[in-house]
Amino acid sequence: MKTIQEQRNFLPKCFLLFGLSFILGCPGEVPQPADPPKKEDASASNNKELKRIILLTNGNSAYWDTCRIGLQDADTELDLAEAGFKAEFMTNDGTPEGQLKWLRQFSSLSDIAAVAISVTDAANVAIAEEMKKLQKKGIKIITVDSDVDREQFRDSRYAFVGTDNTTAGKVLGICIKNILPTGGGYVAFVGRTGAQNAIDRIDGFAETAGEKFEELDRMADGMDRSEAKENVRNAIQNHGDKLTVLVGIWSYNGPAIVDVVKEGGTNTRKIVAFDAEAGAITAVSSGMLDAIVVQNPYQMGYQSVRLLKALVEDDKKKISEILPNYGNENGDILDTGLKVVVPNDNKTLKADMFQEKTEFLRFDEFKKWLDDHDLTCS
Repeated sequence: MKTIQEQRNFLPKCFLLFGLSFILGCPGEVPQPADPPKKEDASASNNKELKRIILLTNGNSAYWDTCRIGLQDADTELDLAEAGFKAEFMTNDGTPEGQLKWLRQFSSLSDIAAVAISVTDAANVAIAEEMKKLQKKGIKIITVDSDVDREQFRDSRYAFVGTDNTTAGKVLGICIKNILPTGGGYVAFVGRTGAQNAIDRIDGFAETAGEKFEELDRMADGMDRSEAKENVRNAIQNHGDKLTVLVGIWSYNGPAIVDVVKEGGTNTRKIVAFDAEAGAITAVSSGMLDAIVVQNPYQMGYQSVRLLKALVEDDKKKISEILPNYGNENGDILDTGLKVVVPNDNKTLKADMFQEKTEFLRFDEFKKWLDDHDLTCS
């Protein structure tokens, strides 16, 4: 039997041996290799190597949310990752200077394969030049939603994906001519008067509305929604009873007009607008908006990715399928279509007033279309 002192000497040695066995492992135990990388880690590594297909907006609006969904669906359905690409959506601040910064940044990056841009100002030389520089670097460029000035800068992009905006303006002109046959004065409200889609829509509207309608002003808000409302207040104050029609050119202008008109109580003026933001949808439902011309931003996002992928891969068959008349006049334009939406009880507008390519819908039919496509705006 050990003495008390021997027991005391034994205990530290025991703890020392136990600690060593814990550190070194049991005799004969083979060290195990580290766990293999998880699949998601490998995927994340692969994502770093993917080339980017970018869609750059002119500014921020709920309208672009639907375009983003189209882009994301194209990314998935066209299996971009398998082909070595990924689609990304980037939002500009509403200014040409903001777009210039984005374009110059793209030029300095090695992973940019292609860009679709909604041009803020059609005649902006600096933006067109930056687009050309990207083309020289091998980056594919198209415009979406709003084009460059085609007479000056058509060669700065391969094609335009979006609405035939002159036709869209004419469609809105047909609406007001039938809603208010007596004519009157109108003001057009828009984010930037120099944007090509704004120019084309306002000119198309004036052409079809006809001589009975006088343009009193076109007012830009710089994509500032507070300024958009203030413009409406100023137009009503400045033009009084001479102002019989309020025209919203960009997606948020229609809701801004309606909000200001509501401030004054009763309204005898007619309101027509473009696009179907949530506020516009509510206003058509209640009859505050007499008609809206609705674009298809979902297809703008989807078809932009589809075309850019084909261009980067130099898939001539696919490019020809998307743009079958390329090389002919306006063969570089992929028209994504139009809808005219009116309140359910509208009696002045009918489907046969519009060309076959323009779909005519009453509010309930349009709401069903949105629901069927899981969209909240268009």
